[in-house]
Amino acid sequence: MPAPAAPEIEHVFRQESRRAVAVLARVFGDIDVAEEAVQDAFTRALQVWPSSGLPPNPAGWIITTARNRAIDGLRREASRGDRHAHAALLDSGDEQVEEGAVRDDELRLIFTCCHPSLAPGAQVALTLRLLGGLTTAEIARAFLVPEKTMAQRLVRAKGKIRDAQIPYQVPGEADLAARLRAVLAIVYLIFNEGYAATAGEHLVRDDLCSEAVRLGRLVAELMPDEPEVMGLLALMLLFESRRAGRTTSEGGIVRLAEQDRSLWDRALIAEGHALVRACLQRDEPGPYQIQAAINAVHTDAPSAADTDWAQILQLYDQLLALTPSPVVALHRAVAVAEVRGPEPALAVVDGLELDTYHLFHAIRADLLRRLGRTAEAARAYEAAIARTDNAAERDLLQRAHRALDEHSLR
Repeated sequence: MPAPAAPEIEHVFRQESRRAVAVLARVFGDIDVAEEAVQDAFTRALQVWPSSGLPPNPAGWIITTARNRAIDGLRREASRGDRHAHAALLDSGDEQVEEGAVRDDELRLIFTCCHPSLAPGAQVALTLRLLGGLTTAEIARAFLVPEKTMAQRLVRAKGKIRDAQIPYQVPGEADLAARLRAVLAIVYLIFNEGYAATAGEHLVRDDLCSEAVRLGRLVAELMPDEPEVMGLLALMLLFESRRAGRTTSEGGIVRLAEQDRSLWDRALIAEGHALVRACLQRDEPGPYQIQAAINAVHTDAPSAADTDWAQILQLYDQLLALTPSPVVALHRAVAVAEVRGPEPALAVVDGLELDTYHLFHAIRADLLRRLGRTAEAARAYEAAIARTDNAAERDLLQRAHRALDEHSLR
């Protein structure tokens, strides 16, 4: 087997680092210790693997190496009287973790990050950093705050978990439901960042999509009687089923109406539809279930022309009643345009305050284009282009803008 180069080693660590951090955070009771130890293991791998080759069990090697380095570091700190280091060293005991993570260590870490003593924003940001694999800069963009501000929030959140000695465990049944809403929101945010990355050259980050679905399945196994858990899993599966049709071989975005539906994953669609039907039978509607039902209608249509937009609009009406947010109203406007035409849809969009959101301007541009208001549509496309950091989305918008210009010259 050829010796791995640095890019291959980096890929392995991207795949395994979240699990390693989750395992070591439980072992040592300190997220900073876990993160620093995994980073030390990465540095060591860059030194050793190119000559020794990839180990048979990279995940086990990472965790074992990181654990040993953490213990060495904690011993040095404990000898200088650091009480946190001393406590972490005692807590680590002789636990063996060489064979990789306990199956639900990442789920434990999610519930730890969702402890009620942490502010909701800190819960989401910390989980996106530790389990979503997002950089501090990416999280800052998602929260619309400076990177330095987000870095400070993350430091404070990790410090609070350490100082309050919040346990790394899935809470008991009495406390489980109270934290469920935050857990589901975080899993969905991880999936969204994978499905439509906020920045970078590519639209999709496969690793984040797969990780979110895996975590969603874990939560579903833990709480199979919670309809919103099943709704979220169905929603992610139905989105995931369309992934192969969303981009060209060069990475360009393909709009939903133009996708080759033969590329869609029928097994995931069948699983998602079954979960939606089970939720409907429970008759306890929630936002994730309704969004899953909307996507079930999309994936049920053999072609874009066969889409039941009237049913989708009814579902959006229900969703807006449950979660009256401007983003929901914006997506509902797309259905309004299909059922009632672009003019009433534009009236809805123009009543929303979403100036920093690129999709607001993109949807507005398309409605203006359909109404023949070319100059206004061009300005809206320019606003959308200026507000996205994702190269694939920017390319799609630029192509739409050029097509508008070409049409006006005819």
